[in-house]
Amino acid sequence: MHMADALLSPTVGGAMTGLSAVALGCAVKKISGGRLDEKKIPMMGVMGAFVFAGQMINFTIPGTGSSGHIGGGILLAALLGPCPALLTLASVLLIQCLFFADGGLLAYGCNVFNIGVTSCFLAYTLVFRPLVRKGLEARRIIPASILSVVLGLQAGAFAVVLETLASGITMLPFAAFAALMQPIHLAIGLGEGIVTAAVLCYVHSARSEILEVCVAGTKTPAQVPMKKILAVFAVLTALVGGGLSLFASAYPDGLEWSMEKVAGSAELEQDTPLHEAAAGFVEATAVMPDYGFAGQEEGSALGTGTAGIVGSVLTIILAGGAGLAVHVLRGNQRGNPHGDPRGKKNAGAA
Repeated sequence: MHMADALLSPTVGGAMTGLSAVALGCAVKKISGGRLDEKKIPMMGVMGAFVFAGQMINFTIPGTGSSGHIGGGILLAALLGPCPALLTLASVLLIQCLFFADGGLLAYGCNVFNIGVTSCFLAYTLVFRPLVRKGLEARRIIPASILSVVLGLQAGAFAVVLETLASGITMLPFAAFAALMQPIHLAIGLGEGIVTAAVLCYVHSARSEILEVCVAGTKTPAQVPMKKILAVFAVLTALVGGGLSLFASAYPDGLEWSMEKVAGSAELEQDTPLHEAAAGFVEATAVMPDYGFAGQEEGSALGTGTAGIVGSVLTIILAGGAGLAVHVLRGNQRGNPHGDPRGKKNAGAA
């Protein structure tokens, strides 16, 4: 459901970037106040990489000629908490945009909102957490995962329709576009919900404390070991990104499929100066456009596998680095709450 720049006017793209920036700022503020423990930092990197790799695998929606992939918002929110999850997913989307030209730069704010905010804040808070609060067990995790993923994806898909409407994209009329976007993303949501439920049930059986602290809003106990879980998902990330991604469905995803049905093409164009500048910037930064080597035939095994590994490593660095930065910010705020650059020195003297 990654939007391209051509689906947005500069005004809508700018407004959604501002809205997503506010959401990310709120997330940073909330977890920098003392709610992000050190054990979440490596989890942000590894699970972000796992979601990056998972998004490379499009699964076919039977009987439609379309495909879908996981968004990962509910999965990350259940394992990290909603605020760290949003920062992690924003890191994934930024890597995809800048290094692989997947999702436009002007559309980045829309993609963060449509894929991240709707799932990590809306669906997780309203559906997943209330359903599992009375007891974390498979019979609650499975329906909670499926229902929350479906809700988040439906909200995100409808947001795409509203954003194109506000942008004046007449080739995608509201009623016709919505009539295709919502059902196809319902099917995609069911698929992602099953995957999310399976992963969360495994984590619950292996290390239930990870889910429990997120539901309760507390810190991970210091005595809880995380190395095994991190190692398992690191290996899975390598296998998915470097291997299984080669078998992704060739069918267009739900957004592209809906566009083709309505407008006759998934490739729309806008030639405003801002669109051209954004496209030029991404062209300069995208070292592996379309998840392959530049100039190489699209879908080559070597290019796709390499992109999966490279993207996963970059995501670990960026998402883990974001968590570390927030953690350091929290430490500075505690040690120097009034912003006095001499605070530490004065405190030591005292």
